[in-house]
Amino acid sequence: MLLALDTSSPTVAVALHDDGAVLVDLVSERPMKHAEQLAPLIEQALARTGTDRHDLTAIAVGVGPGPFTGLRVGLVTARTLAFVLQVPVYGVCSLDVVAAQALAEQPLEDAGGSLVVATDARRKEVYLARYDAGGARLEGPLVEKPAVLATDLPVAGEGAVLYPDSFPHGRGPARPSAGWLARCVAEELAELHDPDPLYLRRPDAASPATPKRVS
Repeated sequence: MLLALDTSSPTVAVALHDDGAVLVDLVSERPMKHAEQLAPLIEQALARTGTDRHDLTAIAVGVGPGPFTGLRVGLVTARTLAFVLQVPVYGVCSLDVVAAQALAEQPLEDAGGSLVVATDARRKEVYLARYDAGGARLEGPLVEKPAVLATDLPVAGEGAVLYPDSFPHGRGPARPSAGWLARCVAEELAELHDPDPLYLRRPDAASPATPKRVS
């Protein structure tokens, strides 16, 4: 039984996968409440499937890129559960998850073409990566202003919804799905990483500067 969770976007996503199928795929109702909603959502997923925590055999977690606080909540939870239950934990780039779902639901017409994934990075920027028709990442992830990264290629992710002038050929999904995260791990659809956060810029919170000496 594989537990998958992603906190790289404004909402929390949790899923359970077993025997080649996604058993439950949940998304939190309130945005930007990762710490308050992740644990209850995990308990809800376990309850819906009648699963005990000790039935879990592995954990998958989205490593971002994403906001510092949200990623930290998901990754700390995943690592803690894996340690307590003595099961492996696998990290997947959250943009890779969006690409895998987008290409499965709407394959590229040109086998030699590319798909772009652009997600909201706030500060009027996007996280972006480019993929081939088979889902292999060709470029990125990186963070930049939408106008700098503007493209006529098909674009999955919330970036296309927020910045249609820069990404006119948008398609779903808008955010990473925990169900597809689970599939990426179980079916080897994406590269696996250590469960470490993928930050592309410094966190908003900064340590206080050293006080100046009073002369």
